[in-house]
Amino acid sequence: MQSPLKQSLSAYLRQEGLPQSMLDLLQWCYLPLVDHIATMHRSAHPMLLGINGAQGSGKTTLAEIVCLLLNERHGLYSASLSLDDLYLTRAERQTMATEIHPLFITRGVPGTHDIQLGNQILDQVQAGESVILPRFKKLTDERAPREEWSQHKPLDVLIVEGWCVGCRPQDDLQPPINQLEQKEDPDGIWRGHINNSLQGEYTEFFSRLHPLVMLAVPSMQKICEWRELQEQKLQQQHGRRGMGETEIERFIMHYERLTRWMLQEMPQRAGILLPIGEDHAPTDIIFNHA
Repeated sequence: MQSPLKQSLSAYLRQEGLPQSMLDLLQWCYLPLVDHIATMHRSAHPMLLGINGAQGSGKTTLAEIVCLLLNERHGLYSASLSLDDLYLTRAERQTMATEIHPLFITRGVPGTHDIQLGNQILDQVQAGESVILPRFKKLTDERAPREEWSQHKPLDVLIVEGWCVGCRPQDDLQPPINQLEQKEDPDGIWRGHINNSLQGEYTEFFSRLHPLVMLAVPSMQKICEWRELQEQKLQQQHGRRGMGETEIERFIMHYERLTRWMLQEMPQRAGILLPIGEDHAPTDIIFNHA
């Protein structure tokens, strides 16, 4: 007979259409991770936890599982906020595309988030106040109306997850690293503005998240493959055409520079490191200086 924790996790996996084989990760990965976070929570109440992971790495799933286990195993009321839900509105990104660089119409890179809203949310959580977490509708490329945001009583733990959570600016912007940068940003205006954003308000925002958990993907090729799987899942769920292979390759190029940079420099400083194997599952759990 399954324990209550396994029953809850099994129900979550069914709800999300995820394989029940993920239950095998409960004992050696999820529980030690959650117990470690709960121990750290004793000296950081409320806790603001960051999860970093490239596109398709499983960061959203991990955040939701950690919330579930913190709630049920430790009685810590937890919620997760995707960095994606802090995207600027399409009108705001259109203004950036007109005034700074056309590539800013595509959401995702630093500079396309409402970091002021993010800091307001972190302030409310740390003050022990009730909080309303925003939602972004990717199908319409627009922020959801405020009445659709999720309301929460005072939180013990807020998890902020995203592909560039915890990213530091690059010391030196190298020449274009892919066709997108070479053809559409030859003068480096777009990537320079991204780096400047990381040097500014993003630094303060990310510094508030501790510990930082990193899902370290094995390669850029796997990111493309896993993104294709995400698109297929979206097609099945919403009955819409997703991006094709060529579209996904171009899409990933927007994030390739910082993804490679984070894979190079972040593993050494992340408080908790989860290397991800070729089969899309964690292969180890490494507690650094969390």
